[in-house]
Amino acid sequence: MSIKIRKQDALNYHTQGQPGKIEVVPTKMLSTQLDLALAYSPGVAEPCKEIAANKDDVYKYTSKGNLVAVISNGTAVLGLGNIGPEASKPVMEGKAVLFKKYAGIDSFDIEIDEEDPDAFIKIVKSLEPTFGGINLEDIKAPECFKIETELREKMNIPIMHDDQHGTAIISSAALLNALEVVGKKISDIVLVVNGAGAAAVSCTKLYFALGLKKENLIMCDSKGVIHKNREGLDGSKKEFATDRKISTLQEAIKGADVFVGLSIADILTSEDILAMAKDPIVFALANPNPEIDYTLAKKTRPDLIMGTGRSDYPNQINNVLGFPYIFRGALDVRATEINEAMKLAAVRALAELAKEPVPDIVFQAYGIDRIQFGREYLIPKPLDPRLITTVSPAVAKAAMDSGIAKNPITDWGAYHQQLLKRVGIDQKLTSRIIDLAKKKPKTIVFAEADHPKILKAAQILQDEKIAHPILLGSRTEIELLIKEHGLDLSECKIVDPREEKERTEKFATAYHKKRQRKGITIKDADRQMRDRNAFGAMMVEFGEADALVSGLTKDYPKTILPSLQIIGMAEGVSRVAGMYIIMNKKGTFFFADCTVNVDPDVNELVEIIGLAARGVKFFDFEPRVAMLSYSNFGSSKGEIPDKTREAVRLAKKKFPDLILDGDIQANVAFDTDLQQEIYPFSALSKEGANTLIFPNLAAGNIAYKLLMEIGGAEAIGPILLGMKKPVHILQLGSSIRDIVNMAAIAVVDAQIHEKNDHL
Repeated sequence: MSIKIRKQDALNYHTQGQPGKIEVVPTKMLSTQLDLALAYSPGVAEPCKEIAANKDDVYKYTSKGNLVAVISNGTAVLGLGNIGPEASKPVMEGKAVLFKKYAGIDSFDIEIDEEDPDAFIKIVKSLEPTFGGINLEDIKAPECFKIETELREKMNIPIMHDDQHGTAIISSAALLNALEVVGKKISDIVLVVNGAGAAAVSCTKLYFALGLKKENLIMCDSKGVIHKNREGLDGSKKEFATDRKISTLQEAIKGADVFVGLSIADILTSEDILAMAKDPIVFALANPNPEIDYTLAKKTRPDLIMGTGRSDYPNQINNVLGFPYIFRGALDVRATEINEAMKLAAVRALAELAKEPVPDIVFQAYGIDRIQFGREYLIPKPLDPRLITTVSPAVAKAAMDSGIAKNPITDWGAYHQQLLKRVGIDQKLTSRIIDLAKKKPKTIVFAEADHPKILKAAQILQDEKIAHPILLGSRTEIELLIKEHGLDLSECKIVDPREEKERTEKFATAYHKKRQRKGITIKDADRQMRDRNAFGAMMVEFGEADALVSGLTKDYPKTILPSLQIIGMAEGVSRVAGMYIIMNKKGTFFFADCTVNVDPDVNELVEIIGLAARGVKFFDFEPRVAMLSYSNFGSSKGEIPDKTREAVRLAKKKFPDLILDGDIQANVAFDTDLQQEIYPFSALSKEGANTLIFPNLAAGNIAYKLLMEIGGAEAIGPILLGMKKPVHILQLGSSIRDIVNMAAIAVVDAQIHEKNDHL
């Protein structure tokens, strides 16, 4: 499904906090006078002298080897045309962000105010001392061909115009696999390309390299078939001209095996699809709307294999499957260029990866039970964590085999681990949860819907189809806020308890029945239903909502109490616990209990360990649990070391398969070298901990808040563990993005509850 983007949302996204999407962060300590003297004068002179003596040492002493420039002159930006270099900057920043997210590559965006190709080439060439690679972007044809060709000739670093080659590489992988599925050879097929811009030219050249015969290609532009007899053909089109006696796209597509569209929406009709050969292949790549509607095309030809540029249909031809990993492999061997062999290596790596068994993490990310190579799955999904360890090594090896690698890889096992460290599954956790929520959205009741943050989060949840929000509160106040903030929440149901006399009476009666032996009268129960947290919990209890999210404006204990009284804890659970997900550049970690249990005893700690381990598995991580203390395996005596040691002893009996140890200090829990040297018996000595159990609420609460404020960590949570039905409590003052993330978690939690209920 497509995402609805509002102008103001997009503008707010780019202006909130620090304008733009990127910043520069130092990689070395700058805390002391010595640090500063080493970073700059006089210490910096030493690496300068080394580089002056050997220019290649620039890769040893600076960031050049992991630094790519994203460069544009703004002459062909997305579908906006020649809007200028300043207007292209948001796009270039976005590309830089993708380099970092998917491949751990640092990137600067550079917008150049120059349309003359020769002058542009001279400017980019002068940047070679700074960057390890150049990604050209959004430069119009035919100038882009000259620019890339001459820069590749003049420079000794990897250069790629992604608009040309990205789509070519991904579509080529999909084409190879589609042909395999239908039992056709690329040397035998007739292929029609509609569009003659940079991407179309590059795609076609790569298809030739894979075995497509030139006489079997028909390329069309806005004037029709590019024919050898047409007057005024420029050099970039002459190469693809046909001598067939046809002039229109409709004539070209008759009997064709493959159609590749890099043009405009809705240019193909049902009749065109019906005129194609048996088992036709259609890659309709115009964005956001393809050359023919996906549903219409599939309905017209059941034997059709189709790919688009969109994420809501199978076989998405997405450049993000290619450029981050291609540059990663090229940089890692210090390739002097990105050549045809490297592009073909990427094509074949992507094609082969699609045929391998898909890991569970991909199933979970996309919320489907089955992904198998075939008509609906020709190329890997963008969130497949294996891409970096499949495509990058293939590209690196091709560079080495081509003789253009200055720093060949000798230990491929070590390189594999290095890639995992650069960008692992961890950084994609939030994306995976949101994508999984989108597959089967659930109804989430928000108990504080009279707050602008909740309404703005509801807008995102509604538009992105993550959840179906129910807005609980005063209808008048909510509608005024919706109007005041320019929102459109027409798909969200508003429930005003003051208008719900019959429902309130039903809820009060049920609450009284639950609590009558706790001193609650029917009047008390009726009064309690005026509390929206209680009313919302009752909606979940009665199945009128799948989950409750609250806590933005109230303290945690006041927010959670009604849910504990009404919904209660899961079977076999005697207490609930709170867990935070902490994410930073070192990975993803889980902290429990930071919100509920003030000073748990030994047995309570055992239960918290079990709840936390189950929660970590919910997010598809293997829990490696450290029971924290100020002691290491009995090195200190005291109440906390004693109870944590005993909790670990009992927990190991109760959960024999769990990776668990303690008592242990927090720093030691992560330091595998230290453990292997001093505590080799530790169950955490091999990989270190990713799940931390704190001895009391004070320790956990202080730790996660310090990490958030001064440690540069991002936190999601608290995740409430152990409830009978999905209830999730926001941190007081959560941001809009925090609310969206928590709602997505609530949706996935509800999906799992529903699945378990049906077992």
